[in-house]
Amino acid sequence: MKIVVHDTASAMIDLLQRPLEERPDALRDMLSPLQSVLAPVMGEVDLVEMHRQSSGFRLEHDDPRYLPAVRRMQEAGVWTRIEDTLASAWERISGAVPGIKHAETVHVVVVLGNPDDEQLMGGSAGYFGVGGIPGAIQLIVWPTDTSLEKIGYGAAHELHHNVRYANVTWNPMTVTVGEHVVAEGLAEAFVRELAGEQALGPWSQALTGAGLDSAYAKITDDIDVAGMQNLAAYVLGDATAQRMGQEPVGLPDYAGYGVGLRIVDAHLTASGLTAARSTALPVREILGNAGVPTRV
Repeated sequence: MKIVVHDTASAMIDLLQRPLEERPDALRDMLSPLQSVLAPVMGEVDLVEMHRQSSGFRLEHDDPRYLPAVRRMQEAGVWTRIEDTLASAWERISGAVPGIKHAETVHVVVVLGNPDDEQLMGGSAGYFGVGGIPGAIQLIVWPTDTSLEKIGYGAAHELHHNVRYANVTWNPMTVTVGEHVVAEGLAEAFVRELAGEQALGPWSQALTGAGLDSAYAKITDDIDVAGMQNLAAYVLGDATAQRMGQEPVGLPDYAGYGVGLRIVDAHLTASGLTAARSTALPVREILGNAGVPTRV
């Protein structure tokens, strides 16, 4: 696998010094490595419009915080840290599962986040990623003490997804709550294997105690619910689901991450496997090892 971490720092510094009307096209150029990977899967998507609807920096106005934020990320070595952590992550996965299928090249694009975005700056502590389509990883970052420390682990989390879905089919119509929460739990267990408890993201630590127990009961009861249009509340919580136009189900923010990690930990204990070794295992095997019954 070839992992290419694109120099979006230079691209963003250039973009943020351009007139506002030139910035969408500059962003489109910066995101073009993702376009070539996503188009065969998703069709011709407008990545600039997706950026506008996401937690990325705003294109419509100047913000004096943006350039210093990119430079702070440069000074903190964000791009180098991501590159080094991804190399270690791939070494761990490929060593655990020789011959595992994977994208030949994975393009990694780091985009400055929006410091006024509640989802990014609240429960995500300034960083998150998207990496479920093999060959593409996008990381959204606003520099905070936490995000600067953990962004490499966030990238490794996304690489685990990237490799899993080169081996496990993700069908938007039939994907289940079980697959989604298990994937998040596996990715979090994987970064813990890679770098210890401190590598875990804020998402998997958002719930503890009775709150986690309650979420576990709800999610495992509904483990076979299928279709991406139904999954957001189970993974990201009701508030995010409602923002996405999906129905709430009575779960708090990031419920699926903590529950997924609990399920995966039970699987790891029962099977004696590692999260790296479990990268491509079928969800039913993992749920079965964890003692979570399924009906499909």
